[in-house]
Amino acid sequence: MAQKNLDWENIGFSYIKTDYRYVSNYKDGKWDDGQITEDSTIVMSEDAGVLHYAQECFEGLKAYRTEDNRIVCFRPDLNAERMVDSATRLEMPPFPKERFIKAVEEVVKANEDWVPPYGSGATLYIRPVMFATGNVIGVNPADEYQFRIFCTPVGPYFKGGAKPISIKVSDFDRAAPHGTGNIKAGLNYAMSLHPIVKAHEEGFAENLYLDAGTRTYVEETGGANIIFVDKDGNLVIPRSYTDSILPSVTRRSIAYVAEHVLGLKVEERPVKLEEVSSFVEMGLCGTAAVISPVGKITDHGKVYEIPSGMDEMGPVIKKLYDTLTGIQMGHIEGPAGWVHEIKK
Repeated sequence: MAQKNLDWENIGFSYIKTDYRYVSNYKDGKWDDGQITEDSTIVMSEDAGVLHYAQECFEGLKAYRTEDNRIVCFRPDLNAERMVDSATRLEMPPFPKERFIKAVEEVVKANEDWVPPYGSGATLYIRPVMFATGNVIGVNPADEYQFRIFCTPVGPYFKGGAKPISIKVSDFDRAAPHGTGNIKAGLNYAMSLHPIVKAHEEGFAENLYLDAGTRTYVEETGGANIIFVDKDGNLVIPRSYTDSILPSVTRRSIAYVAEHVLGLKVEERPVKLEEVSSFVEMGLCGTAAVISPVGKITDHGKVYEIPSGMDEMGPVIKKLYDTLTGIQMGHIEGPAGWVHEIKK
């Protein structure tokens, strides 16, 4: 076996079928032992619960090569814990955290030749997913489920540098108060598809969603958490009164880096939209891009221009980005356990 011969710097962010995936099934009240398989197809009944009542949750993380050619991933324990929370909220049997991490290791090792070379900017994107396969016609949880992990190589998110984006305040709501906004379920993303298509048609990169209860507080975008930097250089992270913001692994890591590595003051609190004009930097954070800088927000004709501008990342967000990616790539010593090596 040898590393796949791909144009790593130009493969884009899309699905490329790799050789192996991990599959485990839940039946008769327990998960089976699971296995690595070459079969990428899923066969289920037309009455499977996922098709009717959206019992499904997923995760996203990456594996990549360090400069000394180790294969690592970043904080998979937090993805495992979040998937347990998602499954519990949707009345699905949680896949054990230790088995989740072991399955990630197994599927990455099996697809080692698909892990891009160091310096290419590309990574191996890992997608764990769980869904109801059991028959259910009444509105009830199913009694059978499948957990699987597949992976696909993806290109660098930013080509030519991370340029600030322009976003709009959405007319739609992302999540109901006390609903499912704090879990990573497909149903939350399905409702964001129409708004994002409309936003793109209007020339915006993303939607900014406000709280559904009062439509005055900043929550997140369709696929990322939000961070701000105030005029004193402090990091401000929006928090929800109704627990409707997804607890991003990247956001939590940025908060730790800001406070404990860079010595910044970090404040997590509800942030009103009208406060945005007082911040000097803004970013969207998530697995794919780490941090995407924001230069402008449009709210039905009213424009909030972020002082850091539309040309490049602001200095604080740039330092956060460089520090976190430096930890991920092994250039900077990070907290114990953050960089999880996939042992051969």
